[in-house]
Amino acid sequence: MKKYLSLLLAAGLFCSAMLTGCAGTAKDSSDATSTAADSAVAAIKAAGKVVMYTNAAFPPFEYMQGEKVVGVDADIAAEIAAELGVELEIMNVEFDTIITSIQSGKGDFGAAGMTIKPERLEAVDFSISYITSKQYIITKSDSTVAKIEDLAGMKIGVQAGTTGYYIIKDEIDGTTDDAGAAVKGVLQDTGAKVETYDNAIDATMALTSGKLDAVIIDKLPAENLVTANTGLKTIELVYADGSNTEEEYAICVQKGSDLVDVINTVLQRLIDEGKIGEYVITHTNKATITE
Repeated sequence: MKKYLSLLLAAGLFCSAMLTGCAGTAKDSSDATSTAADSAVAAIKAAGKVVMYTNAAFPPFEYMQGEKVVGVDADIAAEIAAELGVELEIMNVEFDTIITSIQSGKGDFGAAGMTIKPERLEAVDFSISYITSKQYIITKSDSTVAKIEDLAGMKIGVQAGTTGYYIIKDEIDGTTDDAGAAVKGVLQDTGAKVETYDNAIDATMALTSGKLDAVIIDKLPAENLVTANTGLKTIELVYADGSNTEEEYAICVQKGSDLVDVINTVLQRLIDEGKIGEYVITHTNKATITE
């Protein structure tokens, strides 16, 4: 939906390295919103660890390897911990709880292939972006779906709280423009239905078993899922007018946290060194998704 895409672009332009302040490790949720001149970085160093919240069902960015969370974001997190000189602890939680967990100070930062969005900017601060992605459609191999409008009347699976969820929900339910006028979604009144899942893996399993007609998820996870499951294909989610859903990933921190400065330094170094691209290639080759 065009309103969503314009907001997404505005958020990307708005977001930058933000103010210093207080955050997770040294605080509990009761005083997490304090504006005292406490340093999150100092608290993390005093605790000897930095805590990352993620959802490890989004390969190649985060996935499980035995009992360990690995992936692109885990590699970035390890570099952040090394920069701080502390241990890294990764908490694997439901995706739609990450923002509130960071906001309340349960964790120091959230990294989960997370898109910068206006409503998220109200709750947390974001780092510089480090990956550009797009939404993709996963369907059966014999499907004729070529654009989002072709999903009319279908059951569509999404991961709760993700960009794909918001896009499909708005296209089915409709929304309003900046002036408050109603905007009809391209799937509104077509009989299309959205089904939410804890992760894209479960949604894809539902697709293969015939419970869904399509799944919407980011490009690289979509390609991983199709590689791991026969009888499926993936195409970019585009509109009939040719517009797409380009988005940027960033790392979230508590509002006012000075940790964002450290994260930005690490991200910029990894980008300049070409390391993030290497992480993507490595984990795309390693990641496997099975039922």
